[in-house]
Amino acid sequence: MFGLSPWELLIVFLAILLLFGAKRLPEIGSSLGKGIREFKTSIKDVEGEMRAEITGDSSAKQKQETPQPQATKTEA
Repeated sequence: MFGLSPWELLIVFLAILLLFGAKRLPEIGSSLGKGIREFKTSIKDVEGEMRAEITGDSSAKQKQETPQPQATKTEA
């Protein structure tokens, strides 16, 4: 993976663990995941708009403009 040996990956992971702490790592991971999901969604929206403009299909553009319901996370 990226030309790193397992030992080098272990050292990097331990350095991150020491830098941020065990309690903060899940929060950072979920934030990264949420950001990646939002990025993918925006890329799909832009691709849909470009396809609609190229094909001249106004119905595809209207489908893209309709807001998508997002799941909300409830805290227990």
